[in-house]
Amino acid sequence: MAKAAAKTNAASPSVERRPALAGRAVSAAGVKVEILPPAERISLRAPQASLAALSKALGVTLPAKPKTSATKGGRTALWLGPDEWLIIDEAGKDPLADCAKVSALHSAVGISHRNVAISVTGPAAAVTVNAGCPQDLSLDAFPVGAASRTILGKSEIVLMRTAADAFRVECWRSLSDYVFTLLSEAASDAAN
Repeated sequence: MAKAAAKTNAASPSVERRPALAGRAVSAAGVKVEILPPAERISLRAPQASLAALSKALGVTLPAKPKTSATKGGRTALWLGPDEWLIIDEAGKDPLADCAKVSALHSAVGISHRNVAISVTGPAAAVTVNAGCPQDLSLDAFPVGAASRTILGKSEIVLMRTAADAFRVECWRSLSDYVFTLLSEAASDAAN
C-alpha cells in the first residue's frame, strides 16, 4: 500500500499559484493599462518613536507627510495615514522579515497575495484614472511620488504617481478584474 501511495504522489502534477490577471494589458491611443509583476507587500503600522528603527531595517525612510512616498533599491514606502504605510518591494526581498528584526513597537502584516498592481501609463493616464477616481490628478495637486488611499469606481485603491504620465494602482485581488476592466474602458474612452 505504501508503494502505491508513493507512486501516486510522484505522478501528481505540481501546483503553482498564478498571479491574478497575469499578462493582461490594454493599449489605446495615449494610454496603456497593464498588470504589473508580483511584488512583496506589507501593511505597516507604527508610532512615531519606532520610525527610525523601521526605516533603517527596511532600507527606506518612512515618509511622515500625507500623500508622500519614498523609494530606494526597489522598495517603496507609501504614507497612508499618521501611523500607517504600504511597503512594496519589487526587488524580491521580504520586508516582513526585515521588520521582524526590529524590537520597536510596530505591526507588520504580509499582504503580498491580497493585492494586485496595475500600471496606467501614457499622456492620457491621468484622464484614464480620473474616469473612476474623483481625486485631483493634476501635477500640481498630485506630483510624481504622491500616494494616497482613494477610490476607483466602487473599489478602494492605493494610487501612486510614478512619473508625470504614469500611475500605479494597488487594489485587492478580489476586485482586480473590476478595477482592470474599469481602467480598460476608461482608456478606450480617453483615446476617443
